[in-house]
Amino acid sequence: MRGDCKMKNTQDAIPEMEVQDVLEKAKSKRRSKPETPVKVRWRMRVLYGDLIAIGPGKVSLLEAVRDYGSITAAAKSLGMSYRRAWLLLNDINSALASPAIVSSHGGASGGTSQLTEVGEQVIALYRQIEQQASAANQKELSQLLGLLK
Repeated sequence: MRGDCKMKNTQDAIPEMEVQDVLEKAKSKRRSKPETPVKVRWRMRVLYGDLIAIGPGKVSLLEAVRDYGSITAAAKSLGMSYRRAWLLLNDINSALASPAIVSSHGGASGGTSQLTEVGEQVIALYRQIEQQASAANQKELSQLLGLLK
C-alpha cells in the first residue's frame, strides 16, 4: 500500500552515515571545480561622531606615509590625490588627542612627513585587532565559508 511507504521524518529517509557520505561527495565535487579565490577582510571603522576617524584606508595611508616619508608619495602609491590624502590625514589628526603625523615644509624639493608615536600605535593596534578578530572567529568563518559554492 502506498500509505505504508510514507515516512514520518525526513531523517528516516537517509541513514545518518549516508547523509554524511552525501555531504562529503558534494564537497568533493565542489573542490573538483576550479577554485574561486576567497578572501576574508575585516573592515573595522572607528567613528568619532559622524567622522570615520580610523578605518582600513586611513591605516593604509598612515603605513604609506611611514614607508615613503611624504604625503605626496604615499598618496601616489595608493592611487589617490594629494588633496584626498591630506584631508584623510587631517581627519585622523583632528580626532586624536595627539597627531598621528607631522609634516615639515620643504623648499624646492618638497617637505617630509613622518608618523608620531601615536601614529605608530594606531597602526599597530588596528592590525592587532584585525588579527585577533580573525583568530577569534575561525570556527564561524569556516562554517560561513562552507556555505559558499
